[in-house]
Amino acid sequence: MGAARTYFSQLVWTDFFHQRVDRVSNYGGTKIHLFEEGKFYFKPVYDYVEVWFFNCEWYEKFDFIEFILEQAIQCSGLGEKINIALENEMSAYRVVDDSIVQITSEVEIAEIENALGNENDPINLHLTTALEYLANRDKPDYRNSIKESISAIESICQKITGDDKATVGKALAKIEKQYSLHVSLKSSFSTLYGYTSDASGIRHALADQAKEISFEEAKFMLVVCCAFVNYLKNLTIKN
Repeated sequence: MGAARTYFSQLVWTDFFHQRVDRVSNYGGTKIHLFEEGKFYFKPVYDYVEVWFFNCEWYEKFDFIEFILEQAIQCSGLGEKINIALENEMSAYRVVDDSIVQITSEVEIAEIENALGNENDPINLHLTTALEYLANRDKPDYRNSIKESISAIESICQKITGDDKATVGKALAKIEKQYSLHVSLKSSFSTLYGYTSDASGIRHALADQAKEISFEEAKFMLVVCCAFVNYLKNLTIKN
């Protein structure tokens, strides 16, 4: 435990704060040496982080938590514990797949996390990228988030039909016949696909009068596309 704590504090100091590995400056300007006889000391870094965390901007706190989530591979349930704390503080953000996103609904979070599967699967890559665009607090890209969400639907439809060139409409028609997909569901997603192809330029070049895409639209598309991915996976497994 002591070695892991020491290693992690060094990682925080060098990889998150991008500071020299041999020393830490406290807020009084004094240089505190972190090494003595080849050992790295945890306490000075802990003291530095404690002061920094309660004085930094709100979004920097989330950056720090995301960094911890990325590094703490062996810490099972850390995301759930952070979400409990965020919920208790009535925060508008939650941890979703190791990213902090402005989503609080447990149902929506569950749909997203259930849809994320094999890291090398194109469906997962599209959904992960959509989530990253949505979760970016500095420069969120809602337009490309929607594009990646609908691309995940394209990918799973092509995978199910075995046609890597099929459009969503063509693929859904095949799935409807083969797996008894309800006609209303097919129609709904064909309409959503059409929405991403309109003059707003989500899937194509931007028009001169392209409308601004909101966070709510991008979140809706991500959650709905994740739910439909989960539905199609279950539909094909049962049949």
